[in-house]
Amino acid sequence: MLKNVLTITLNPTVDKSTSLDKLAPEKKLRCDNPVFEPGGGGINVSRGLVRLGVPTTAMFPSGGRTGLLLQQLLKEETVQAMPVDVEAETRENFIVVETSTNQQYRFGMPGLPLSTAELDKLSAELKALQPFPELVIISGSLPPGVDTAFLGTLIRDAKAQGAKVIVDTSGPALELAVSEGVYLLKPNLGELARLSGNEALDNDSADEAARKLIDEGKTEIVVVSMGPQGAYLISKEECVHIPAPAVKKLSTVGAGDSMVAGMVSVLARGGSQYEMAAMGVACGSAATMNPGTGLFKKEDASRLFEWLMKRR
Repeated sequence: MLKNVLTITLNPTVDKSTSLDKLAPEKKLRCDNPVFEPGGGGINVSRGLVRLGVPTTAMFPSGGRTGLLLQQLLKEETVQAMPVDVEAETRENFIVVETSTNQQYRFGMPGLPLSTAELDKLSAELKALQPFPELVIISGSLPPGVDTAFLGTLIRDAKAQGAKVIVDTSGPALELAVSEGVYLLKPNLGELARLSGNEALDNDSADEAARKLIDEGKTEIVVVSMGPQGAYLISKEECVHIPAPAVKKLSTVGAGDSMVAGMVSVLARGGSQYEMAAMGVACGSAATMNPGTGLFKKEDASRLFEWLMKRR
C-alpha cells in the first residue's frame, strides 16, 4: 500500500519559458510562443511523483493571478494541490533558450514576503491534516524575509505526527533542517562539507562526513548528489556508490527535483534503500535527457533504473 506523501513549497513559481534564435541587446527580439509550467522544489517533486504513479499533495502559498495560474497548471498535470491563500502575488521565473547555441538563460525572481499571520495559517493547515502524511518533503528556497526558524517549526510539527521528513534546500535553511533532525538529506559534496565542518570533501571523505551526521542523530540517510558521477548512499546499513548512466545531456534543469521524486517514489512503496537511491539517480539522469525546463519521462527513468539494478 502506498504511503501518503505531502510536499511543501514555500516559494513556488510559474516558470515562463520561450526560445529565440539569438539574444542581442537593445533590439526587439521575436520569441516563440511562451510555455507556462509549475515550479518550485516541492511542486516539481509532486509533478515527478505523479509521473511515477505515486499520488501526492502539493502544499504551497498562492496569491494573485499567478497563484491561480499555478493551481490550474497543477490541475492539468493531475497534481493534487493544497494552496494556502496569501496576499502577495506568486512569483514568476523567466527562461530563454537561444536556439542558435542551445544556451539557456534563467531569470529567477525572488518572490514576495509572507506575513506572520500567513505563515501561522500555513502551519495550522499542516497540523490539521487528517490523516497526516507519512512522508513530508520540504523542498526549495525560502521567500524573502522568512526566517529559517519557520522551517524548523514545520519540521517539528511533521515529526510530532510521526512523519518522515525529507528536506532538499541549501544554505542556512539546510543547516537549520539538519539541526532539527530529518529522515533523509540530499546534499552535494560542497553542502555536505559545510554541514560536517570540513573545508572540502572528496569521494573518499564523504562517507566519513555523512556517517558523522548519522551518528549525531541529525539524519538517518544521506544521499550525496554527485552530478555526472551519480550519488553516494550512506546509512547505518549501506555505503555504496550508484553510478550515473551515460546519457546524452540536453539540460540539467530539474534534475535535482527529479532525483528527489525518484527516491520518494520508492520510499512510498516500501522499497529498499538501494532501490531508493538508484531510482533517484535514474530520474535525475533521465531529466537531463530533455531540453528546456521539463522534468523526466517515465519510460526513460524506468529503463535507466533497470540498468542500474542489473549492475548491482
